[in-house]
Amino acid sequence: MSWYVALVAVVGIERLAELVVAQRNLAWSRERGGVEFGSAHYPVMVVLHTGLLVGCLAEVFWLHRPFIPALGWPMLAVVIAAQGLRWWCISTLGRQWNTRVVVIPGAERVSGGPYRLMSHPNYVAVVAEGIALPLVHSAWITAAVFTVLNAVLLYTRINVENSALARLA
Repeated sequence: MSWYVALVAVVGIERLAELVVAQRNLAWSRERGGVEFGSAHYPVMVVLHTGLLVGCLAEVFWLHRPFIPALGWPMLAVVIAAQGLRWWCISTLGRQWNTRVVVIPGAERVSGGPYRLMSHPNYVAVVAEGIALPLVHSAWITAAVFTVLNAVLLYTRINVENSALARLA
């Protein structure tokens, strides 16, 4: 089980790295007149994503969830693939990537990388990880609760983002 704690810790550290990149990009965007949209839902997103990590560990420890290889190994592969997709999104968007919805007036909408295949690939990574990370160690309650709450959040987030992106050239 200690390897699962390490996995969740690595994902948590990765999230902190994202926040560092996001803060740097937010400052860069604001210097160029960037405007933030939908800031009211951002704290909810932070709590939900933190809750995912805490829930993964809490459920495994308190409810003694087992590692089931036939489930755990494929879910680990999904977690790794989700991280790859997330960082592909981040590298494709470059300085325009952020954990917040920020639009720089006059900027062009990015249409390369995974964005040539779909509008919101980062959210595909979030959904996949939110299901797979808990299921690596059979934490199905955490997977289900996060998935439902995340669906509600993403409904709001994608609407805000689409509205904001409509302002780009």
